[in-house]
Amino acid sequence: MALPPLFDNLRLPIIGSPLFIVSGPELVIAQCKAGIVGSFPALNARPQSLLDEWLHQITEELAAHNRDNPDRPAAPYAVNQIVHKSNDRLDQDMATCAKWQVPMVITSLGAIEDLNKAVHSWGGITMHDVINDRFARKAIDKGADGLIPVAAGAGGHAGTTSPFGLMQEIREWFEGPVALSGSIGTGASVLGCQAMGADLGYIGSAFIATKEANANQGYKEGIVEGRASDIVYSNLFTGVHGNYLRQSIENAGMDPDNLPDGDYSTMNFGSGGNTDKKAWKDIWGSGQGIGAVKEVLSVADMVDRLEREYLEARSRLDGIVREGWKNLETV
Repeated sequence: MALPPLFDNLRLPIIGSPLFIVSGPELVIAQCKAGIVGSFPALNARPQSLLDEWLHQITEELAAHNRDNPDRPAAPYAVNQIVHKSNDRLDQDMATCAKWQVPMVITSLGAIEDLNKAVHSWGGITMHDVINDRFARKAIDKGADGLIPVAAGAGGHAGTTSPFGLMQEIREWFEGPVALSGSIGTGASVLGCQAMGADLGYIGSAFIATKEANANQGYKEGIVEGRASDIVYSNLFTGVHGNYLRQSIENAGMDPDNLPDGDYSTMNFGSGGNTDKKAWKDIWGSGQGIGAVKEVLSVADMVDRLEREYLEARSRLDGIVREGWKNLETV
């Protein structure tokens, strides 16, 4: 199934995932201008009234870019909505999104049929985070247009299922848009997503180490210096299992190898309801793909790197198909 026209202007099949605290207008605008979908959590705009200002800024700057670059228009942007009872701003944030007719809404931690209908009413689309096939089916039943399978190794709230397993099960019944998340830090891995049946790669952690990201220098350096082995999977910090940088847990005075279990009933997104350390601010989310990040770059330079890697991987794959897999070593 072809992607919706919303994605026609993409330079690469990538969505920059919404990063709590880290994603703001500067990062989103840079991502969209570079030709990939930029996104941010609505909850990053604090107080709530700031969301209106952010959407105004993003809309105006992307429109100006399009006027000045008709041959290279910006990619669309998305707003992430946390659909969970702890989010008491959801109705207000959705009203603000309606005012600006946000092109895409990414929903997490719950699926609401009325929310999907609201987005459709202004011509937008919705994509929903899922960690397994059961949640994927529920999301589509409630009217989501697309899915974001958050596979093993993804940053933040992630599942434990292999991306191969998740994509296989979802593509047995769903033909709509899919953006695969989980350890994606190179252009080659984006092509790998497509080879598995996804339409897009969903990249978050790599963009933490960009100049436009609203992350402190220690966090950015942690991404650059980190490897897959530095990622710790725990539900302590929000009540929902997620992946975090070992260094930040140690800096908070805790033993990453001996963390107690969290309690979902105490969840308050972003507050770290199970400890006095705040998830995302003190405890840094990260996926296992950070070994590909070697330095802090601008978003433009990061996307340039991803494009080179993507095209090189596609050329290599074309060579394998042309010559046959048995001649792989000569390609």
